[in-house]
Amino acid sequence: MSVGLKSAKSGLLETAIIVVEALAIAMFVRVFFYQPFNIPSGSMKETLLIGDYIFVSKLSYGYSKFSFPFSPDLFEGRIFSAEPKLGDVAVFRKPNEPDIDFIKRVIGLPGDEIQMRQGQLYINGAAVPKEPAGQFVTRGEESTRPRSIPVFEETLPNGVKYKVLDSNPNGPLDNTSIYKVPPGHYFMMGDNRDNSTDSRVQGLQGVGYVPLENFIGRADIIFFSAAVDEPGALRWTSPWTWPFDIRWSRFFDLVR
Repeated sequence: MSVGLKSAKSGLLETAIIVVEALAIAMFVRVFFYQPFNIPSGSMKETLLIGDYIFVSKLSYGYSKFSFPFSPDLFEGRIFSAEPKLGDVAVFRKPNEPDIDFIKRVIGLPGDEIQMRQGQLYINGAAVPKEPAGQFVTRGEESTRPRSIPVFEETLPNGVKYKVLDSNPNGPLDNTSIYKVPPGHYFMMGDNRDNSTDSRVQGLQGVGYVPLENFIGRADIIFFSAAVDEPGALRWTSPWTWPFDIRWSRFFDLVR
């Protein structure tokens, strides 16, 4: 009887050790390699939708204090640093509120001049090619009626292509002054151009220029997606509806 009791205790201890080791490995991966994030707003539609869950690669840009839980002030700048590339979709800490995570696209590198004219993006005085690419159908919480928004494809100077939404052809951020990106900073914009608070908005209410230190990583892949931004979607109290609320087709889509 005592042998059986000893074996049971030994089995529980082994199970506990395995669980602790698994948690330690998961934490190590999260801190140094890939961190999961969910998308809470529509500023990156149609690239990223509300309810998408993504993995962000921390190796892409190296590590700063913002790469670690609670942002410990252990060192200045970045280690193993690599510069974000034009067109990257990146997660970063908002410069004037460093406890808030934002996700936008890199549109301007250090030294670049960025401007919007009548909804057209200009980089260093040259218009970024913008071609019609269909319609994006959405339905928000305030309305049950579908709404179509024009979609355009932009091509950055390095050849990166991506889709943007233009819900208002004369929106408040469609005409701006010229932004000169300071050294060591980046200009970030949302793909949902008329519904994004980004580097076009300066000062305390906006994002402004983003220092390299504030970057957490590059968005790489969608690993889960649920339609949480439509009326009645993802009804937690109705498990039998979950298979219809999940966006199965978005699983393992690369973020581009």
